[in-house]
Amino acid sequence: MIKKCMLGLVAGLTLGANVAMAAENIYPISREMGSGTRGAFTEIFGIQKELKGKKIDATTKKAEVTNSTGVMITTVANSKNAIGYISLGSLNDSVKAVSIDGVMPSVANINNKSYKISRPFNVVVKKSNPLIEDFLGYSINAKNIIEKAGYIATKSQNFTSKKPQGKLVIAGSSSITPLMEKLVESYKSINPNAVIEIQQSDSTTGVNVVVEGIADIGMVSREVKENELKKGISAYILAIDGLAIIVNKNNPITNITKGNIYKIFTGEITTWDKVR
Repeated sequence: MIKKCMLGLVAGLTLGANVAMAAENIYPISREMGSGTRGAFTEIFGIQKELKGKKIDATTKKAEVTNSTGVMITTVANSKNAIGYISLGSLNDSVKAVSIDGVMPSVANINNKSYKISRPFNVVVKKSNPLIEDFLGYSINAKNIIEKAGYIATKSQNFTSKKPQGKLVIAGSSSITPLMEKLVESYKSINPNAVIEIQQSDSTTGVNVVVEGIADIGMVSREVKENELKKGISAYILAIDGLAIIVNKNNPITNITKGNIYKIFTGEITTWDKVR
């Protein structure tokens, strides 16, 4: 009898703690405008509104804005009521990924199409030379490196480097940067004649610096827009990436519906007790 009472007391305390957590305010964390991750996130979850015939970002103005994947992870890790979104390949154990409509983000679930929150990692170029062609040929077919980093490869063909000399500047998305660093490191081991510099920013900047001739290759972690292609650039899919919705590790939430993600990031839902 005493044991049953104790179990009931523990259950009651646990429930009380969860209710207290659930009643607190939600702190949505978003990426900056121009971020490919933000663009993909708002499109996938429909966080947009019509204005003069165009769809524009409808993220609540109460959302805190971060300027990189690393800052997003740190912000959510340090705030028990925060919720944000990152590249699946960037997920680490400092934060917790939640399932969406009962499906956890994973490479396997993206492959079997049960987890539909995914986007392409694109690279864009405007000009061509032997080094650009050689590096892209290597990177797009680097299945082992891409999959080991937590992404999905779209091509896998045998590649033999011609080892051209020169320098490449690669710029853009902070979400693609970790994967690009691994590809560059591996490529330089087979072509020591190449000097490659990576400049981390965002997807829109990645497009613009290629158009302006400042960078050779741009990293774009979303679909490349039609008006961007009209500027004379060509786009190639480097890999497929999932988007993970993340919360603080102390948050008891483990699953959120796609509809509630929309409501959180448009400001309709502001407290955890409304989240299902």
